[in-house]
Amino acid sequence: MKILITGGAGFIGSNLCEYFLQQGHQVRCLDNLATGYLENMSDFMEHPSFEFMEGDIRDFDTCREAVRDCDYVLHQAALGSVPRSIKNPISTNNVNIVGFLNMLVAARDAKVKRFVYAASSSTYGDSVELPKVEEHIGRPLSPYAITKYVNELYADVFSKTYGIECIGLRYFNVFGRRQDPQGAYAAVIPLWVKDLIAGESPVINGDGSFSRDFTYIDNVIEANDKALFTPTAIIRERAKFYNLDLAEQHAINLVFNVAYGGNTTLYQLFEILRENLAQYDSNIADIQPVFAPPRAGDIPHYIASILKAKRILDYNPRYDALQGFKEACEWYWNNLK
Repeated sequence: MKILITGGAGFIGSNLCEYFLQQGHQVRCLDNLATGYLENMSDFMEHPSFEFMEGDIRDFDTCREAVRDCDYVLHQAALGSVPRSIKNPISTNNVNIVGFLNMLVAARDAKVKRFVYAASSSTYGDSVELPKVEEHIGRPLSPYAITKYVNELYADVFSKTYGIECIGLRYFNVFGRRQDPQGAYAAVIPLWVKDLIAGESPVINGDGSFSRDFTYIDNVIEANDKALFTPTAIIRERAKFYNLDLAEQHAINLVFNVAYGGNTTLYQLFEILRENLAQYDSNIADIQPVFAPPRAGDIPHYIASILKAKRILDYNPRYDALQGFKEACEWYWNNLK
């Protein structure tokens, strides 16, 4: 099978490229290298079944060329970060909505078998319900959250109107190897790991009580694999046991939480990272965090229900947060030093 992975030079995308090449598939990566890096693909750039295409999803002709001859699309390309979207909502909208629509139209025209895309837990917005269940969302709290919800709406309309199968994966705080620790919008785990390795105090926004369902990259890879290749008939049959009646006259369109189903406060996260890294440098054990005001658009607590993905996709994440933190710290120690 030939798979197009947009955003394939980024953190999640490069891990997906590597995995599907290892599984024997042909992989084409489309990335404009705005937030991705060529070095993320260095381990497989010369693989005979890999093709890198530098281009921007905001250009429709580029999208059409990228999806040519592909059987499946894994759409990971986006401008992430809630703070970035608050600072520059127009860029976030252009990449995450216009770019998404370009890819969806190109995939429709190319008659791909399935379009799997990176959705986001930010879609839950101001909902206080825990755990987060796919069918119950609140009002978005940031421009980024709006864009990711619009993606889901477009996927729903396209599946019903044009017959393209769509599956959205709402990622919850993904972390792991190749996640970028640099820049103003670096995610919390690589940013704090970088600080700790440098002997500096990580900054905790708020009092440290906010909590997240941190999700290790290998769990995300499993979810994408099963979202791509679980047969349509099996999805329809399993959906009945989740009280979902997928109308036969429409192509399937589903959204799933991708997480572990756990809960870690930000202060607990700091302590765990510090403990793991202190195994390599005992001085790290003495570092204390610095507390700062909460960030605009942040939601206090995220815990995911993954029952829907388990029942319909047979998603069975192997890495809990503690295992993932250990793996990630080892990778960063070996690659940031």
